[in-house]
Amino acid sequence: MSMKHAKPILNQSQASEMVKKLYKLTPSEIRSLPSYDDLNFYVATIEGDEYVLKIMNSEDSKNADLIEVQTYAMSFLHKNGLPAQTALPTTTGQLMSLEELDCGYGCQKYLVRLLTYLPGTTISKVPVTPQLLYKTGKTAARMDKILEKMEHPHLNLLQRENFRWSLSYIPLLETHLNVLDGDPLQEVVKSIIHQYKTSVVPNYSSCRKCINHGDFNDLNVLVQPDESDGYKISGILDFGDMNSGYYIHDLAITIMYMMIEHPNPIEVGGPILAGWESVLPLNEVEKDCLYVLVLSRFCQSLVFARCAVILQPENAEYLMISSRKGIHIVRHLWELGKEHVNKVWFQSAAQFSERQ
Repeated sequence: MSMKHAKPILNQSQASEMVKKLYKLTPSEIRSLPSYDDLNFYVATIEGDEYVLKIMNSEDSKNADLIEVQTYAMSFLHKNGLPAQTALPTTTGQLMSLEELDCGYGCQKYLVRLLTYLPGTTISKVPVTPQLLYKTGKTAARMDKILEKMEHPHLNLLQRENFRWSLSYIPLLETHLNVLDGDPLQEVVKSIIHQYKTSVVPNYSSCRKCINHGDFNDLNVLVQPDESDGYKISGILDFGDMNSGYYIHDLAITIMYMMIEHPNPIEVGGPILAGWESVLPLNEVEKDCLYVLVLSRFCQSLVFARCAVILQPENAEYLMISSRKGIHIVRHLWELGKEHVNKVWFQSAAQFSERQ
């Protein structure tokens, strides 16, 4: 089945009935939230609480054990002091419910969860200062360090071989490059994939493995004003791309997406690096791989956004958010070259760390 027909379609009234049926709660307000593959609703109840009703697409709903691991990871992070959502049990005590629905193309099964609502606004909507970038890098590193200690009987499912959003499988992009036919960007993407194969893959044996969040982006990080007229991290969202990878992957992903929100993207790397290394200092091989991995994540975003728009043209605006800005950034970084970009990032990180 195509992902176009895997995404659930429910109106607010149907979502409200689902909350009443599964959780015995009465919504006083319900509204849809943006989502890539799933269906999300903000829910306020007359009982005075706020939640996010998350209805997984039918393809991912087939992997209940994997979703269970992701749900457990959120709870594990929450218990260890990071602002992650937790799932509310249904009336039967389950953290997930598999519901059969007809969304217009036959009855299919969808996994449903009611997650706690985290306050704040996405980091994409506030001024991205060096101090906030430092906090973002530090939070991402703390997250990976905590997840390293997590135990679960289905942890092996995070291996996710050939998972297209994992930075471990960049060569998979080659089968989708036709979406860039006629676009000069295609040659840049091909060159980056080649660099990945020749300068990253042979060095993975010296990179430290961990569990990756996999999508620490500007729409999945929430912030709130703090007491010093800046912002603090108030939420980490969307664990759907969790996979077994490497510390350097989540760092590269964080830098890539925070660049999209910055007026001078190359300046982003230094403060994030400083924050990350205050928790998890990089080894020399990891430092050497970082530039190509950041570019590789841009390539994933660009190529898969084009693929998604073909399937969901009505959702093009949301799907292309990162991609539109990313086109200019990846070209600029590629033209500047690895030596220049690394010099800017690592010198800036060192200077920032000295001021902390």
